[in-house]
Amino acid sequence: MSPNRQKPKDTKSSLARRAVGCAGRGVRVVGSSLLLLSAVLVAQGALASSDEHGQEGAPVPKGDVQVATSVCEAHALRAAQEENPAIQIEIPPEFAGQWPSGNACLSAELAWDVEAPGPMQPIPFSHKHHSGEFGLDCQYCHSNTGDSPTAGMPSVELCMGCHAQFPKSYDEIEGIRILKQHWENKEPIEWIQIHRLPEYVQFRHNRHIAADVPCQRCHGQVEEMDKLYLVPESFWRYGVPVNKLEMGWCIECHRDNHNQADIDCVRCHY
Repeated sequence: MSPNRQKPKDTKSSLARRAVGCAGRGVRVVGSSLLLLSAVLVAQGALASSDEHGQEGAPVPKGDVQVATSVCEAHALRAAQEENPAIQIEIPPEFAGQWPSGNACLSAELAWDVEAPGPMQPIPFSHKHHSGEFGLDCQYCHSNTGDSPTAGMPSVELCMGCHAQFPKSYDEIEGIRILKQHWENKEPIEWIQIHRLPEYVQFRHNRHIAADVPCQRCHGQVEEMDKLYLVPESFWRYGVPVNKLEMGWCIECHRDNHNQADIDCVRCHY
């Protein structure tokens, strides 16, 4: 039941380019990452110049030094400088460490992209970062899903079991601070549900897991998603459009993918 994970191929170059994309889409930034994005934008603008005279675009002024004010900004500045050595940067010693990682910084921002599909969650949790990059099994966080009709949701204690071991420098990511605040206040995280069936439909996760139905069949390639959303899927059957999570969509899956799956009405409606 583990996802078919592919480790992300993020490099410092892609970190810079993706940050530009975030800024262009109006991403909700985390902590003090405004400088992170602006620095990369400056760097990308400078890439258009082929020399000091410049055939297109203006070179970065030699006296313009970008100073990091966080570890996340330091990652982005280094990435920008690798793209264009003309960029002048300064990394104060207190922000020269490697934690939080550049991918952690960026995934937290992408998970709170207001224009990306899906609802804004109370914490910018990236499935791509946790499941894709680190290979966490789905049921490590969604425990007991293989034994229960309903999907388990991770407790704050489970999240803190990992994050309490991380360096304090990770606290510059706003989502980590929100998590720790919930832990200190003994408050559950009120996640917004994305996949919801009508009350008159009885869907059992454990039976589907026992039948080796991959999580991605209904939830999409979550190991590739920073921000989780309901992946659209539809088809036409007998001249009628059928959308994901509708009855026809479920019956189609039972018929085409699982020869032993029951399609009797009372199997789901009882």
